[in-house]
Amino acid sequence: MSGNTLARELRASWAFIERNFNFTKRYWKWEVVFFVYTMANSVTMGFIGKGVESFSGTKLNTSYLILYMLLGSILWGYLSILFEIVAETVAWERWEETIEYTFMAPVRRATHLLSTCGYAILYGILRSGLILLVVSVFFDLNLSSANLLSAAGILAVSSFSFVGLGIVAAVLPLISPEKGVQVVHIFQALLLMFSGVYYEIDVLPVWMQQVGKLSPANYALRGMRASILEGKTIPEMSNDVWPLIFLGALLLPSGLLFFRRMESWAKRKGVLKRSG
Repeated sequence: MSGNTLARELRASWAFIERNFNFTKRYWKWEVVFFVYTMANSVTMGFIGKGVESFSGTKLNTSYLILYMLLGSILWGYLSILFEIVAETVAWERWEETIEYTFMAPVRRATHLLSTCGYAILYGILRSGLILLVVSVFFDLNLSSANLLSAAGILAVSSFSFVGLGIVAAVLPLISPEKGVQVVHIFQALLLMFSGVYYEIDVLPVWMQQVGKLSPANYALRGMRASILEGKTIPEMSNDVWPLIFLGALLLPSGLLFFRRMESWAKRKGVLKRSG
């Protein structure tokens, strides 16, 4: 890639990121609604952790349980918003009636998709940080043993694999304008069930545990909890970090390649512009 081409792709990349933030500003009222929804879910999970001791009748480490549930909720909120934004890339282009301009523009598809991923990561971090601030008002969170550097490392590594999954899922609205977006949410619900967001996957039947081992969210959640609750370092979490690196290295390029092929198919079949 020549210097001029690289500069053009970088300008296009920044334009996509800026456009997505402008979309966020345009629909800020809906952003507030969904933020309240996510915050309510997180606070509810925290209160479930707080209430376990009362309905179990056993003396438990309540602070640990609250943080365990909140970490699951907030990290899942981050990963799911990352997944949703990337997966709904095509749907957004259809809603804004820009799909023809975007897909016919002289910009590499990888630039378009990875720019959307960059926006999703920035937006997800800002949103999750705000939720953490709000829930800290409801609960007395003890982060004295947390290793925040390791937590940031887990967050960064896990983002790649979820971006790859999101790009694969973005194919669904591309090939099915009618039901593609709904199927994305079904896919997300299956990830939630198999990944141990609010429980360890050890409680699942054996065959579900095997499926759960293929989910990057499983390793991301374990790593995040180990770094925050136990203060573990990245080398101490190698059993979770290496699978995340492997899944990210596999899913991201595979997702880009798969999307490119299905985009060619959609253009040949004439479903790109169809709105349902």
